[in-house]
Amino acid sequence: MPKATAKPDDLIFQLRKARSASDLEPMLDALYGSHPDYARFRKDLDKALATAWKDRPADLKQLDLQRDLEPDWFQRADMAGYVFYIDRFAGTLKGVLDHLDYLQDLGVTYVHFMPCLKPREGDSDGGYSVMDYRQINPDYGTLDDFKAVATQLRERGISLCIDLVLNHTAKEHEWARAAAAGDKAAQDLYWMFDTPELPEAYSKTLVEVFPDNAPGNFTHYDFGKWVWTTFNEHQWDLNWTNPRVFLEITKIMLHLANTGVDVLRLDAVAFMWKRMGTRCQSEPEVHMILQALRACSRIAAPAVIHLEEAIVSPQEMLPYLGRGKHDGREGNLAYHNSLMVQFWSALATRDTRLMTHVLGTHFPDRLTNATYATYIRCHDDIGWAVTDEDAAAVGLNGPAHRAYLSDFYEGGFADSFAQGVLFQVNEATGDKRISGSFASLAGLEKGEPELALQRILMGHALIAAFGGIPLIYMGDELAMPNDYSYRNNPDHAHDSRWVHRPAMDWALAAKRHSGNSLSSQCFLGTQHILARRRATAGLHAAHPTTIVETGNAALFAVQRGAPTGPILCLFNFSNHWQHVSGGWLQRHGITHWHDALSDQIVTLHGDHLALPPYARVWLT
Repeated sequence: MPKATAKPDDLIFQLRKARSASDLEPMLDALYGSHPDYARFRKDLDKALATAWKDRPADLKQLDLQRDLEPDWFQRADMAGYVFYIDRFAGTLKGVLDHLDYLQDLGVTYVHFMPCLKPREGDSDGGYSVMDYRQINPDYGTLDDFKAVATQLRERGISLCIDLVLNHTAKEHEWARAAAAGDKAAQDLYWMFDTPELPEAYSKTLVEVFPDNAPGNFTHYDFGKWVWTTFNEHQWDLNWTNPRVFLEITKIMLHLANTGVDVLRLDAVAFMWKRMGTRCQSEPEVHMILQALRACSRIAAPAVIHLEEAIVSPQEMLPYLGRGKHDGREGNLAYHNSLMVQFWSALATRDTRLMTHVLGTHFPDRLTNATYATYIRCHDDIGWAVTDEDAAAVGLNGPAHRAYLSDFYEGGFADSFAQGVLFQVNEATGDKRISGSFASLAGLEKGEPELALQRILMGHALIAAFGGIPLIYMGDELAMPNDYSYRNNPDHAHDSRWVHRPAMDWALAAKRHSGNSLSSQCFLGTQHILARRRATAGLHAAHPTTIVETGNAALFAVQRGAPTGPILCLFNFSNHWQHVSGGWLQRHGITHWHDALSDQIVTLHGDHLALPPYARVWLT
C-alpha cells in the first residue's frame, strides 16, 4: 500500500497504479516476460508513467478525479458526436474556434478530429501515415493551437477525440529513417526481413487490404530489406513483439492525453500482432496489448478513454470491448460496423429480417464499462460485412446479396435511389465496396429529396436510440451530396472515399434555421433528434438493448430496458405505410402511448399505430 504520508499527487498516482496492477502486469508478463530486455523495459515503463503523471496539467488532473467518480460519463444520453477533417471543416485549428457555436447549436458533446498529427507529404492515406506523433499537421496549426482548441472544447463540455495509429508509422518517421540507415535497434521496431522467404510464407494466409493501389503485404527497399507494409508501401508495420514498441507508443499516448485529448481512437488495432499461418488479424496478443495500454491510461491519465478501430465481424469485434478475461478492461468504445451495414442493407431491400437476425443474434444486450460508437456514415468506405451464414439464415445467398448491395448503392439498378462510387473492387473475391455521402446514398441525387430527407432522419434517430454514442459525419446534418471534385486532385483521385469528404458549406450552414430548404430541414431534424436524446435519460448506454421481432419485414424494433420503463423504438424501412397493433405494443411494455422522439402522444387508428414511410418513434 502507498504511504499515507506521501504528497497528495504522489499518493493518487500510487493508488491508481495499485488499482490497475492486475490489469497491466499479467499482460506484460505474458507478452514480454521472456524477452531478455524485460527488466529494463519494466523500469523504463514505470518511469514513463510517473513522468506523464507529473507533467499532467492541473485542470486535467481535476477532470481525472471527476471521471473517476462518474465512470459512466461517456455512456450517458447527453453524449453525441460529430466527426470531421479539420481542413474540410474550418481550414485550420484556429478556424475551428470560430465554429464552436455551430457544434453547440447542433447538440454536439464529442468531436472527432480526423487524423491531425503530422503526416508524410503527398499521399498519406488520409492522414493515417504519420511521420511525427508529437507534432500537429502544420497545415492545421501548431501544438499550442491544438491545446487552445482542446481547452475551449472542454470549457463548453465537448470531449475531443483524435487518432493514434498503432499498427504502423510512415516510412519518413524518425524510427523508419534510422532503420533505413542501418540502425539495428530501429530496425527491430519494425517487421523487416533480409530475404523474401518469410514474407512469402506469411503472404500465403494474408488478405490484401487495398488490392487496387497497394497490392501485397510486403515491400522491398533499396537498403536491402523486405518490410511488412499491410496498408501501403509508405506505412511500415511496427513489431509489437518488441517491448520497446510498447514503451514508445505508451509515451506518445500519454503525451497526447496531456494535450487535452479525451478519447484516443486507436487505429488499425486488429493487425498489430503477426503469427505465421493466420490472417494476422485479431490475434489474442492484440487484446493483451490493448488491455495493457488501457491500464497505462488509467494510471497516468484516467479521464481518457480508448476507442478501438476494428471493422470486423461481430464475433471478432466484441472482444475489442472486452470479453472473457478482458471484460471491462479493454476498449471503452468500438465502432458498431454491423449496425451501419445492416441499416444500408435493410434500406435497399425494404426488408429488416437480416438486420433483426444479425443484431439480435450476435450482440449482447449490454457491455461492461464500454459501449458502441454508432454511425451511418464515416470517412471510410462501406464494406458489405454480411456472412454467408447470416444471409442463409434468412433465405439469402451471401455472395449474391453482397453484390446486390454494391450494385444498388453504385446506382446501377433502375429502381435504385442511391448514387455512390465503387471503391477497391477485388476481382479475386468479388468484394466491391462503396463510397458516398449519406444524402447521395439516400436518394438526393436521384430526384427523391423528400424521401432522402426522411431516410437520413430515420438513420440519425436509429443511432441516437440504439445504445452508445451516435456519431454524425460532417455535412450529413445538412444533407450535403457527393463531391466529385476529388477526381481533379492528384493526391485524391485514386481514392473514391474523398467523394464523401467534402469541404463544409458554411453558406448552407448559415441558412440552417430557415426551415425552407431540404438542408435546413435536415439540420433542424437532426438537432431535434439529439435534443430529444438528451431529454431521454433511459437511452443511457448501460441500459439493455434488445432486438424485437415485429412480424413485419418492413419494420425494425429495438427495446431499451430503462429502469423507469421500456422504450420501444420502431423504424419503418419501407416507402409505404405500415401498421402495428396496439396489443403487440402493450405486450412489449408500451402503456402511455408517448413518443419520446416527437415528445407527443401517439394516436391509434382503430387498434393500430400507423407508421408513414421511413417513420421513427421512441415509444414509452
